Amino acid sequence: MIYLDNHATTPCDPRVVEAMLPYFSERFANPSSEIHQMGRDARQAVEKARAQVACLIVAESEEILFTSSATESNNLALLGLARAAGTNHRAQLADSAIEHKSVIAPCQALESEGFKAISIPVDHLGRVNTEAYRALLSDQLLVVSIQSANNEIGTIQDISTLASLAHEHGAFFHCDAVQAVGKVPVNVDAFGVDFLSMSAHKMYGPKGVAALYLRGGVSRSVLKPLLYGGDQESGLRPGTLNVPLIVGFGEACRIALEVMKDETIRIGKMRDMLESELLTAIPGLKRNGDLSNRLPNNSSLTFPGVDAEALIMSMPELALSTGSACNSGAQEPSYVLRAIGLSHEDSQCTLRIGLGRFSRHDDIAKAGTIILQAYLRSQKVQS
Repeated sequence: MIYLDNHATTPCDPRVVEAMLPYFSERFANPSSEIHQMGRDARQAVEKARAQVACLIVAESEEILFTSSATESNNLALLGLARAAGTNHRAQLADSAIEHKSVIAPCQALESEGFKAISIPVDHLGRVNTEAYRALLSDQLLVVSIQSANNEIGTIQDISTLASLAHEHGAFFHCDAVQAVGKVPVNVDAFGVDFLSMSAHKMYGPKGVAALYLRGGVSRSVLKPLLYGGDQESGLRPGTLNVPLIVGFGEACRIALEVMKDETIRIGKMRDMLESELLTAIPGLKRNGDLSNRLPNNSSLTFPGVDAEALIMSMPELALSTGSACNSGAQEPSYVLRAIGLSHEDSQCTLRIGLGRFSRHDDIAKAGTIILQAYLRSQKVQS
């Protein structure tokens, strides 16, 4: 099977697996048990990984908080900030219409606690509507949350400008950078963000570990924890640290920093080749997203008159999807595609193709042939 679903998850890099293995059975101590050498060794491994994660996004080690997932990181940033601040002064939260559900859902949940959630529209390329954004900014706004790159259409936002505008009105800025980190350069200082979420399994690390960047370091005066019962991670994320996965996360970040530039070029060329072949062969095929500023591994394609799920089912040799894995089983078409102006019908005719580190030129060429043949078969059936 040719794997083309790297937005949903990526395979663990063998170098990451190798780095993790000793911490399952040989160096298994609890990093909080610093009274003995094995515990101190485990703590040292955690702190080395923390520094590696920080280095990838040009942050300081003390600004990195480990969590179990990007969903947890997003929830901690938004729920923790809102509950620490209260509704006495700033009671508004804003996110874009195409955010991941792990951002949209906590913002909506906070409405039951007295906050108001505002959805910022995007244009047909998936870029935040700057006029609408400027119009909602006020001294009532507590936090703005906007992703760096979209998980369905790949559009990359101008985070530094959006964050700067939020700061002019005294609001915090959170960025879900899960799809961007490890694929394109992410610099928290250049972005100017206060919080940033990232996840290991989107960048060839293990599932079950992620991080939240907090500008200036971890502080319970800014965030309230979601969990209680321990002092780990400055009390903001209590629970025994998962040393093997954290070590793997650090190694994945180290590798990404080393290979990202060349990898981006190689993957982007394969993506462009695939799209070019399909666009030439299929009249009416449309690409979605900001074609001049999108993730190098992303391709969102709308096939005229063909149900995307049926198309996927007819291609068992390929692993790809119609959209976010978090929407699996949903009957409604993608809210991301609807937000950029696609009709209900076109939304259901759209595939998301995600290339990755282990994609090879021959496999992508073969995938293009398989997709084209499947599409042509569907047209014969309909005729």
